[in-house]
Amino acid sequence: MDSLGFLLFYANLVSPSSGFSSLAPNGLLYLTTLIHNGSKNDPYLEPPILTVNTVLSLLAVDYPAHRLACYVSDDGCSPLNFYSLVEASKFAKLWVPFCKKYNIGVRAPFRYFLRESDEPPCASSWEFQQDWEKMKEEYERLCGNIEAAANNSTSFDLTGELEVFFNTECQNHPTIIKTRVSGLMTNAPFMLNVDCDMYANNPELVLHAMCLFLGSSDERDWGFVQCPQYFYDRPTDHLAVLHQTLFKGMVGIQGPFYAGSGTFHRRNVVYGLWPGKEADDELLKKIGNSKEFINSAAHALKGKAYFTSILSKSLDVVHQVAGCDYEHSSDWGKKVGFLYGSITEDMITGMMIHAKGWRSGYCSPDPRAFLGCGALADPAAMSQQKRWATGFLEILFSKTNPIFACFTSKLQFRQCLAYLWILIWGLRSIPEVCYAALPAYCIITNSSFLPKIQELGICIPVTLFVIYKVYTLSDYIRIGFPIDSWWVNSCMARISATGAWFLGLLNVILKFLGLSETIFEITQKLHQPRTPADDCGKDDDKMIFDESPVFIPGTTILLVHVSALAMALLGLEAQGGQGTGLGEFFCSTYVVLCFLPFLQGLFRRGKYGIPLPTICKSSALALLFVHLCKMSTISVN
Repeated sequence: MDSLGFLLFYANLVSPSSGFSSLAPNGLLYLTTLIHNGSKNDPYLEPPILTVNTVLSLLAVDYPAHRLACYVSDDGCSPLNFYSLVEASKFAKLWVPFCKKYNIGVRAPFRYFLRESDEPPCASSWEFQQDWEKMKEEYERLCGNIEAAANNSTSFDLTGELEVFFNTECQNHPTIIKTRVSGLMTNAPFMLNVDCDMYANNPELVLHAMCLFLGSSDERDWGFVQCPQYFYDRPTDHLAVLHQTLFKGMVGIQGPFYAGSGTFHRRNVVYGLWPGKEADDELLKKIGNSKEFINSAAHALKGKAYFTSILSKSLDVVHQVAGCDYEHSSDWGKKVGFLYGSITEDMITGMMIHAKGWRSGYCSPDPRAFLGCGALADPAAMSQQKRWATGFLEILFSKTNPIFACFTSKLQFRQCLAYLWILIWGLRSIPEVCYAALPAYCIITNSSFLPKIQELGICIPVTLFVIYKVYTLSDYIRIGFPIDSWWVNSCMARISATGAWFLGLLNVILKFLGLSETIFEITQKLHQPRTPADDCGKDDDKMIFDESPVFIPGTTILLVHVSALAMALLGLEAQGGQGTGLGEFFCSTYVVLCFLPFLQGLFRRGKYGIPLPTICKSSALALLFVHLCKMSTISVN
């Protein structure tokens, strides 16, 4: 049994009933779009309507229809997702012509019908109004059908097209169809992979990317082209800042990281081709033992298209290629395709592409190429941060880390430093936690780690602190982000580093000790039914908590500092010692301000309040810290 998900080869490439005969593989398909859904059969984590909107937005891009193919893969083997996409194919026959007829800007229906300001110049015409009303009515019917199916998913009639889902398990089921198969069914020289919640926000995004692949003097150097990931519900988060600073800076080296979504790939690069080299029999042997797939790969490695003469025959071969067992006789996941070995497989895959000498392009058009839905709430966002930190450390402590690649392959030194900057996120949690605890320790023990305010040496840490804050603030001002987002992101950086990243480090330590295995946790996404004006509600600035362990470190740090400041105020700090200066009190107050959402959470109830079990565990840890500080003072005296 294989634990692989299904793939719906969208737009009449599986059955004549699925619509759009113009997309049949009767000509050169320049672009294959791969959409990944990791819902694990849970429509509440990643609602099917998000996937539907992503598919619809990509089918409606300004690109020749007969040169575009779209695949959707689902890890969870969900009949609900399949049903939703079949229903969406019916709506697409109306939606795509509507978008192209009126040159609609936003082509994801769930966002388009919320934004009246994006109407085309012809919006006042009677014909447009009639078509608009029809589209909205049809989309609401589509949403209603999907919602009804989701509410009654346990009573699905698994007959007809859904019969293949009968008696299947999420983690253990026979192959229905999976991704490598694009090499058999279309074999387009370029591939775009997108997460299911990242819709195409710019209809011309494919043309922008192809300009980098095909319209520059060094076009043959590009292994992939990365579009930045932005979120319509979190427009100024720290990732948006990284795209505007780090990613743009990396363009001057070997190019930005592969971010896992919004990425255009050359198929022959994914198949393992080195720049400036021709494909040989040794490389083809790594593809596997399917004659049809090897023949297809041989064409792809030469930058040519390849199609089987009979589609039904290729579908028979697809099931062989799609199975997990196929990888046992090949180098898939090791040297070919998207690489294994880390739960952040995108990072390790992109790094190995750079290590071969390829460069990556950066495509950031206006309007933005893709917009996505961020993690639903703070627990999901923290879980995502923990997953990234865990995956990055798995790469750092593996044979494929950038330091080895810098000396043994073609990864440039500065590119290596850029990779190391992000891969050490988990390790950074150690000094973050230590420095977060240090001011409180000094106050409790009546000691200091900074020069006194009257000493000239205090100018050094103060100057470094001010320069760093002014530098990071200038980034936000230059990008055009509001100043309050700078402070919010600064606080969240401290919270993530001491919480999510720290637990990510512990995950990796437990894995190396053989006590645990890292798993890929799906973060919950929300299909926003609200208008953009409602996206910033009165409760949006409140942090959401649950009983997840990621909130224990932050709550503990806050309680430690509140206790230290209270002890100083009441004169309960240790006697003797060199005395605590204003610098330590300033640092302690600064930490409390960074963890202000936790302080507020202590006095709130419901989802905005810290759960009692978390408070109890953190209180015990805080008391232990205070006790150890007192004991250290006694032993020194």
